[in-house]
Amino acid sequence: MTRYRLKDVLAGTGGELRGDVPSGLVFPRFERDARQIQSGDLYIAVRGERFDGNDFTPDAAANGAAAAIVSRAWADQHPDIALPLILVEDTTVALQRWATWRRDRIDPTVIGVTGSIGKTSAKESISAVLGQIRRVYKSPGSYNNEIGLPYSLLEAPDDTEVMVLEMGGAYAFGELTLLSGIAEPEVGVVTNVYPVHLERMGSIEAIAETKSELVRALPGDGIAVLNGDDARVRAMADLTNARVVFYGLGPGNHVRADSVTTDGLKGTGFWLTIEDDRYFVKVPFVGAHGVQVALVALAVGYAFGMHISEMLTGLQDPGTQVRLLFAPGPHGSELIDDTYNASTPSVLSALGLLEDISAGRRVAVLGEMRELGRISEDEHRVVGRRAGAIVDLLITYGEAARVVAEEARLMADKDRQIAVHSFPEGEKDAIVELLQNELQAGDVVLLKGSRGLAMETIVRDLRSDVSHAGRGVTANSNRVGS
Repeated sequence: MTRYRLKDVLAGTGGELRGDVPSGLVFPRFERDARQIQSGDLYIAVRGERFDGNDFTPDAAANGAAAAIVSRAWADQHPDIALPLILVEDTTVALQRWATWRRDRIDPTVIGVTGSIGKTSAKESISAVLGQIRRVYKSPGSYNNEIGLPYSLLEAPDDTEVMVLEMGGAYAFGELTLLSGIAEPEVGVVTNVYPVHLERMGSIEAIAETKSELVRALPGDGIAVLNGDDARVRAMADLTNARVVFYGLGPGNHVRADSVTTDGLKGTGFWLTIEDDRYFVKVPFVGAHGVQVALVALAVGYAFGMHISEMLTGLQDPGTQVRLLFAPGPHGSELIDDTYNASTPSVLSALGLLEDISAGRRVAVLGEMRELGRISEDEHRVVGRRAGAIVDLLITYGEAARVVAEEARLMADKDRQIAVHSFPEGEKDAIVELLQNELQAGDVVLLKGSRGLAMETIVRDLRSDVSHAGRGVTANSNRVGS
């Protein structure tokens, strides 16, 4: 378990200690949420968009904090605070400086992973593959911004040999430059560039520019692992002196797949070519996106000089869990939980997965896709046309998703009969009730929507219904996703 010595915190942050502390003080944890502070913890008073963590320092003290990192200006205004303080000019900058200091002390090989979709999936599969030959630490959850990334670096064990870090860079120019300066990656992975967060960035070219910051930051003796099937990502090879490894389905890639076959929920097979060698591969990931999840990990393993058998063993590891969860649903149905987030490419990929599965009926519960800006209606119509060609029962959730329902109904009128229902935001209970009444044995249900909709509560309620009926849920279900 990682512990934090006061002298290291002072060295890493460049802070000044104010107050009396025991000699050789060691903190068991650090925490920025004063409500989560436990006895002996170090509180970091990070300023957020809607709050100033400095103002919660008294709460941290009341909960047992042993010391706090606070801004010098705040401390000067609160001289009576009964807690040892580490004074810095800016607490966020201090957190980042401390993270870089610790990264330099551990001295691992750092792999940064970015892209519009698929970052978490890539992080998980890369970690599983490299874990066959190295002690690997991966960033928890989606700790991928200017606060989460430093947390990841600070929580890594002392004996870490490889860090695999998810890096966001979705909202502004310079974000990935900042994150790269903190983590100092030697390997950069870019999964794709899609019009995700277009409302904030303005154009797909701007999105590509932000993602390229990771590649630009790589040292000359580093490695860029790029999706060679994405033209915008492939072009990033010209922005670095690092070694470049392309992966994908096309013939110009160093690591590529062809002749892909699916076996429903059991996995996916394909012929793998690495340089001039070919292998038939079966992975436990499902659908076309599952192939990409495997390829990016294989490309990194290849760049590290791994043997094919080591890489494939890593991909078979039951701990290789990425985002999409399969679980039993009501009345003998099967749930595909991909509720973490949604963009047009990821929804289309998930619908393709649903199409590949042999099922009694194909059911999709699709929430609206957010932050698409001026292209929102067009993108929702694209999803609606695809859904209308695949599903037997469609349920949409959220105002923008009504367009999905409209397009699906048009498809039904032309070619096939499907049932379509639309619900406004806030009526998740009605969706659960409809599914509980409609689902039958053998039905497969895809649930996907933007993070802000919190559609995982629909899955939770449906699984609760199954649990109450006496059915168990598999603990180590296969996962893929974006």
